[in-house]
Amino acid sequence: VTTMSAQNIEKVSPTEIMNYLHECGVFFVATVDGDQAHVRPFSAVTVFENHLYFLTGKKKEVFKQLKVNGKFEICGLKKNGSEWIRITGKLINDDRVVAKQFMLDKNPGNKMYSATDSNTAVLYIEDGNATYYSFASAPRTVKF
Repeated sequence: VTTMSAQNIEKVSPTEIMNYLHECGVFFVATVDGDQAHVRPFSAVTVFENHLYFLTGKKKEVFKQLKVNGKFEICGLKKNGSEWIRITGKLINDDRVVAKQFMLDKNPGNKMYSATDSNTAVLYIEDGNATYYSFASAPRTVKF
């Protein structure tokens, strides 16, 4: 495995990352609660204002954990089982109705949320890094 300095890492559009996660279908978000890691499945993801956004509920433990510590890791495995992505950064809550509505419009299956309720949370990645892995080639790390 070859490591590169931060200034040599390729910068990509968050849309590239979103498309990869869509190919995975379901991906897993890991958070930390004290000294315990927690992981759960997600599928709602979109790009809004050049940021990668996710949807959850403010009443959920995942949101409470990210409020304390915004660091996370995402892992998504393509359906072929031999390619995957790991994503890190910091998730930032965006309480604007326009961001919530955009996310809900792009993910219409989430009937339990509304752009104007007190529970819906949309979070975007700040300082995102992703590494693509494959059994057939060397890892590729990007920033977005």
